[in-house]
Amino acid sequence: MKLLNKFTIGAGSVALALFIYAGLTYMFTGYGFRFDIGWLLTSLNPYMWAGLGVAAAVSLSVLGAAIGIYSIGSSILGGGVKAPRIRTKNLVSIVFCEAAAIYGIIMSVVISNGINNQSITTKETLMSDYRGGYRLFGAGLTVGWSNLFCGIALGVVGSGAALADAQNPTLFVKILIVEIFASAIGLFGLIVSILISSGSKVGKS
Repeated sequence: MKLLNKFTIGAGSVALALFIYAGLTYMFTGYGFRFDIGWLLTSLNPYMWAGLGVAAAVSLSVLGAAIGIYSIGSSILGGGVKAPRIRTKNLVSIVFCEAAAIYGIIMSVVISNGINNQSITTKETLMSDYRGGYRLFGAGLTVGWSNLFCGIALGVVGSGAALADAQNPTLFVKILIVEIFASAIGLFGLIVSILISSGSKVGKS
């Protein structure tokens, strides 16, 4: 594990150094215009941005739920060897993690409802489609990242709850309150994502 962490840090440092080197080279040689963010934003089709929002909402939310379930499940199985009574009671932590994935699926359906099949390529409608695509993409990222970190937080807290419950049953309810607040992070991301995507459409129905 330590070797893997050192490799990850080394690879990230090399990538960052190459990026800085390329940026400084372009800047000092008069080719800074090649870093064109506007070109990147407009080179992709608005439908692509909206589709990326759907993909981010589902994939990041499911990833967060999977990390949380992995952490909690291993602790329940380990602690259940010494205290079998915790195996059923601590499944509520698994339900909290699964809720994070459900939030992402709900948001992906909301985003998909804003994607229509027919598109008119006039300048006004194209700008409206880009605006809608960016907002749907932002909504997908918001709920995806929120549920990713929500799942990680639930995994850490739920794992501690299972091990603490194995030692002292009176601690379970107290730690469960912390877990409820951790699960609220994903709900906040869902609410904000709905606000971002409200009224956003790509294409004409």
